[in-house]
Amino acid sequence: MALDQLTEMIQRCRVIPEDGFKVEDYEIFQKAGKNCLEEMKTAEILDIIKEEKNKVIIKCMGWNLLGPLIKIVLKKDKTSLQHCLSMLTHILELCSPKEVLLGLLEQIEDADMDKIAETIVLLLQPLQTVLLKLGKKKPPSVGMSLSTILNQISQLPVPYTQEQEEDDAHGLCQCCVALLTFTKPFVEEVQQSYTNKVVGDMEELRNELLKFCIKCLSNPLLHAQLEKVPEVADEMPMRRVATEIVEILCCTGESLPALIFHRLLSKKEEPGFLEEDAKYSKDSLACLSYLIFVQHMGMDKFPLVFSPEFILHCNILHIETLMKRKEESVLSKALDLFEKTLLRTNQNSVTVQFLEITCFLSVPQALVQIMTLCPIQHLRTKGLQIFQLYIDIFDVEGKHKLFRCLLEVSHHAGVEGYIIQNIKKQIDLALKPDNGNLWFSGAALLPLLRLVLFLPQGPETDLLQNLDRIMESLNLLRYLLIRDKEYDNQTGIWTELYKIEDNFLKPLHTGLNMSKAHYEAELKNTKENKKHRESKEENPLCTLSVAGEKLPNMTTEMQLQVLQSAMFTFDLIESVLARIEEIIEVKAKK
Repeated sequence: MALDQLTEMIQRCRVIPEDGFKVEDYEIFQKAGKNCLEEMKTAEILDIIKEEKNKVIIKCMGWNLLGPLIKIVLKKDKTSLQHCLSMLTHILELCSPKEVLLGLLEQIEDADMDKIAETIVLLLQPLQTVLLKLGKKKPPSVGMSLSTILNQISQLPVPYTQEQEEDDAHGLCQCCVALLTFTKPFVEEVQQSYTNKVVGDMEELRNELLKFCIKCLSNPLLHAQLEKVPEVADEMPMRRVATEIVEILCCTGESLPALIFHRLLSKKEEPGFLEEDAKYSKDSLACLSYLIFVQHMGMDKFPLVFSPEFILHCNILHIETLMKRKEESVLSKALDLFEKTLLRTNQNSVTVQFLEITCFLSVPQALVQIMTLCPIQHLRTKGLQIFQLYIDIFDVEGKHKLFRCLLEVSHHAGVEGYIIQNIKKQIDLALKPDNGNLWFSGAALLPLLRLVLFLPQGPETDLLQNLDRIMESLNLLRYLLIRDKEYDNQTGIWTELYKIEDNFLKPLHTGLNMSKAHYEAELKNTKENKKHRESKEENPLCTLSVAGEKLPNMTTEMQLQVLQSAMFTFDLIESVLARIEEIIEVKAKK
C-alpha cells in the first residue's frame, strides 16, 4: 500500500519543476517512504532513488528519509544493510548539503542512550562529506556539528581504569578516536592557511576548532585516566585523544603559554558571552596545564623561559579550580599538577609576598580538606606529602606567615600537630650558630608560640579529640625549655612563660583532672555493670559516643578497652606535663 502510494506520487511529480512541489507532496513522500522502509522494502526504495527520472524529486525531498534509513542501518539487518548504505550515499550526493546536515545532526541529537556511540560513529563520515561540500561557508556548520556531537558524548560514562578503557562498554573511546579523524581535514585546512600566511579566511574555522579542543579538555579528558601505561605497547585511546587535542591546538596556531597563563595575564574578565566562556573554560585550561606539566604533552612547544615562581603562580589558579571538584579522577589530577609544580620550584625560594595572593592561602586550605575529609586513602596520603612540599618552597618569613594563617583556620588537631612539628624544625634551625633567622626566634616567634601554646576551649577542651595538637605543643614547649637557656632566651620563651602557664599549662591541668575524674567514674560504672551482667549471664551490646558521634554498638569488654585507652592517654599527657613543670622548677631554682 505504502509503496503504491509512493510510486504514484513519484510518477505524478516527475513533470513538476523543482520549485513547483506542494506541501502535500513532501508529506506523502516522507510518510510513504518511511512506511516502505519500515516494511523493509529497501530494494524498491533504492531503485526509486537511483532512477535518473526521479533525480529532481530525490534532490528536493530525499533527506526526509534519513531518519528511518539510519534506524534500519543501526539494526544491522544483513538483507537490507547494503541497500540502505547505497541509499545514504545517493542522498549525500544529490540533496542540499544544509538539509542533509540538519537531518544528520537531528539523528545524533535524538539517538537513544544505548545507541549514542553507534549513531555518532556511523554518521561522522557522512557528516564530514556534507561539511566539506559547504566550502568557505562551513565554519558555523562545523562548530554546530562538533558542539552537537560533544553534547551527546558528554552523556557517556568516562572510563577511568585501564580495564574500563579497554572494554569501552559505552563506546566513548571509539567515539573520541573517530571524532579526531572527522576533524582532520578541517585542521589541515587551517594549518595550511597558516603555512601560506592567509589566516584571515580561516579565523572563524580556527575558533571553532579551538572551542572544540577546549570542550574536549573539560569533558571527557578531565575525567579520563591519562597516565602512560608502560606494559601497553600502543597508547591507550584516551591518552592518544589527549595528545592529538594538544597537537590540534598547536597546529591551529594557538599559543599554549597564552592559554595556560590566560587567567593570570588577563587583567579583567573577557568581554562577550558564551563564546568567551567556552574559549577560556577554567576546567579546560586546568586540564591543559595538567597535560603539559604532568604528562609533558606539547612540552616541546612550550618555551623554557618562565621562572618556576611564575609557573607556580599560574598553576596554583588551575589547581584551585580542580580542587573544588569532588571526583577522584579530577582530584588526582589536581594533586599530580600541584606536586610537579612544587618539585619545579626551589626550596626556600618563594617570598612572603606571594601569600598576599588569595589562592596561595586558599589552596593549602583546600589541600587540608583533602588530607582530612577525602574518603580515598591514597589521595589523603599524597595530600600530606604535597602539604610538606608546599611548606618547603617558602622562605623563612613566608613559612612564618603560612604557619600563622593555617593555625588560625585549620580547626583540625592532626593538621595543627603537623604544623607545630614544622615550627619546631624551623626553631631548631634558627637556634643553630650563624643562622641569622629572625623569624623563628625572639620577638617574631612569640605571636606564633601564642597560637600554639594554648587550649582552644580552655579547661573544657576535648583532650582526646585534640590529642595530636596538645602532644605536639607539649613536645615543642619541652624542647624550647631544654634547648634555649634562660640566660640566652633566644626564643623569648622565658619571658613569655608566665603567660604560657596561665593560658596553657594551668587550663591543661584542670582539663586533665576533669577528664580523668569523668572517665574513672565511667570505668567504675562499666566494671560494676559487667559484674552484674556476668552474674546474670548477660552480654548485651552498648553504645558509646565520641565527639558527639555514635560509634558502632560494642560489647562491655570493648567499652572497657576504649575507656582504659583514654585513661592511658591522659597519663601520657600528664607525664609530659610533669616533665615540663620539673624543668621549669629546676631552672627557676638556678
